Amino acid sequence: METSNQPDYLRKLGEYALRYVKPGQTIGLGTGRAASAFIRALADSKIQIRGVPTSHSSAELARSLGIELVELDVARRLDGDFDGADEVDGKLNLIKGNGGALLREKIVAAASRRRIFLVGEEKLVSRLGSRGNLPIEVLPFAAPYAAREIAKHGLKPKLRTDQHGNNIITDNGNYLFDCRVSAIRSPSALERDLRAIPGIIGTGLFIGLADVVLVASENGRITTLRKRP
Repeated sequence: METSNQPDYLRKLGEYALRYVKPGQTIGLGTGRAASAFIRALADSKIQIRGVPTSHSSAELARSLGIELVELDVARRLDGDFDGADEVDGKLNLIKGNGGALLREKIVAAASRRRIFLVGEEKLVSRLGSRGNLPIEVLPFAAPYAAREIAKHGLKPKLRTDQHGNNIITDNGNYLFDCRVSAIRSPSALERDLRAIPGIIGTGLFIGLADVVLVASENGRITTLRKRP
């Protein structure tokens, strides 16, 4: 379970996001520092909701704070989803997955009526890929083949490992590639090409999913970015 140590601006960001929550709703609970700040703020607020966690870690945190959890097959359509992101471009396209939960995060986002993402201002980029990493989830059996095919698209995949050199296993039982990448010219085309490779289960490219992005600066100012019509 994640500890409560978090920057003050993330705490304020989590509290600010509560304005998008109404009692009785069923909402997605993301994974990572910003999502954890939201989960803690939600618990402190005493707003009664049901949560669908995107990872074992977010489920453990929410459960420890007394938040009611349900499975996605019970909730079906969610009222909202609250998550973080690793990069956000000017069209509110995202890169996610540094926390390892990209596949479940994408499923929960797609199942939600409204998607709200919480980020620090350092996550804003002119083009996706500018921060140098694109996570991809892949079946273990397909990893060698998928790595060769990914490289054909100009990415440099490397299996994510722990401090002992063991391959990280996702909550879904798969491997993660961290792919070195530069600014991506066409994120939607790259997403399509990567998803066409057999064995790739999901990528960290979240194209057209964000409805609202809440951006926190270290001085405490929060800016709201909304999807353009």
